[in-house]
Amino acid sequence: MSTAKEDILGRIRSSLSDHPSPPEPIRNYRRTSKLSKEATLEMLVDRLIDYKANVFYATEETIAHRIDELLQDASRYVVPVGIKESWLPEDTARRSRIFDAGNLKKAGTLSTRELDSVNAVVTNSTVSCAETGTIFLNTNSDEGRRAITLVPDHHICVVKEDTIVELIPEAFERIDYKRPVTMISGPSATSDIELIRVEGVHGPRTLDVIILQ
Repeated sequence: MSTAKEDILGRIRSSLSDHPSPPEPIRNYRRTSKLSKEATLEMLVDRLIDYKANVFYATEETIAHRIDELLQDASRYVVPVGIKESWLPEDTARRSRIFDAGNLKKAGTLSTRELDSVNAVVTNSTVSCAETGTIFLNTNSDEGRRAITLVPDHHICVVKEDTIVELIPEAFERIDYKRPVTMISGPSATSDIELIRVEGVHGPRTLDVIILQ
């Protein structure tokens, strides 16, 4: 161990020798929204569009038709095993769905190479925060494992109206942290030093969000 490192660690041990108690954090930020349901939805849609996501609306009766339209020329798309099949359009000779088991130890779990060969993925979501325009996936059976939402180039994500909240603390209350959490704020994008935006670098190039009313 270098002398400098020994000195640093020695000073840390000396400072902590009397076991000081850390100060209680001040939680004076907002934890409960006062916005109406309509205003919260409007805020979320505004943020999503600003992040260059595409936003659509559907009901239980129309969602399969909407997803059929969004899949367009996709020949194969992946879905988690727990998704509602009534949401999905019928398979045709031109296009078919592939179910992902979501567990690497189970048959039916797609490899990364197999995921890279599909055109799109369709999932549900757990909660969405309007203030930040963030959609949370909590690895539920209708959302699937993280890989299926990161590898395909097109993500169609269903957001139920009753899962939309305004604030991050409200969103965190709906998350089960025993399972992996994926937070999505628009399609994957990055910029270089000249601020040239490049999409699809670390995840889907296209994010279509369906607000299920």
